[in-house]
Formats: sequence, structure tokens, C-alpha cells
Amino acid sequence: MSLSSSPKHFPALRLRHLAAGVLGALAFSSAALAASASADIDAQYKKEMAACTSGTSNQDRATCIREAGAARDEARRNRLADGAGDQYQKNALARCESLPASDKAECVARMKQGTTSGSVEGGGVIREHRTVVPATR
Repeated sequence: MSLSSSPKHFPALRLRHLAAGVLGALAFSSAALAASASADIDAQYKKEMAACTSGTSNQDRATCIREAGAARDEARRNRLADGAGDQYQKNALARCESLPASDKAECVARMKQGTTSGSVEGGGVIREHRTVVPATR
């Protein structure tokens, strides 16, 4: 009986095969996720390019094409933010910083709790926050 076929070495051999199988499965799933992300990026790029060529992007054609390509490249580098995260909120609140103190609190309230209407396409986004102030006597 050889050393590799002795019964006490079977568990070690099974463990090696199991570990190799798990590593293979992880590598395969990572590759599949990367392929899926790449397909999503390409689909978004095609969608943006269609908007550029149809004239529905609210930008001139050259700018739109340049921005679509830049967004695709940044997404591939995993450096493209979706704009809905913390940075969007920070940018909105930073606009309030330049206002006088008396207006700053209302600006912050509009950004955090206010209602939004309108669109960029329609000429602007309007933010509104109503504060009830009791009448003075």
C-alpha cells in the first residue's frame, strides 16, 4: 500500500480538492460579475450615445459625445459616482454656505426637507420649504 492511498491521507486529499473547487468557483463568479458590470457600462454608454445622436440630451452633440465617453471610461475605472450619494448632498448644502446666516438655515431646510418641482429641461428646478411663523402682536 502506497503512502498516498493510505486511509489517513484521504481527508487531506479531499480537503485539497474541495479547496481547489471553491477557489475555482470564486474565480468563475468574479469573472461573471466583471462581465456583467462591463455589459451594464456598455449598455449605459449606448443609451447615452443614442440620446446624443437624437438630440435629446440638452447638450450640443460634441459635448454630449465627449461626456458619454468620459463617463464610460470613469465607470470602467470604478470611479463614477451615481450622484445620489453623500457627495450630492454635500454639494447641495455647500451652496448654502455663501448665504447670510439669516438665509442659510432656510436654504439648508430646503435642501433637506423641501419639495422639488420643475426640471433642467423646463428651465430650472425649484426647491420649496414652507416655514410657519406665528404672527406677532
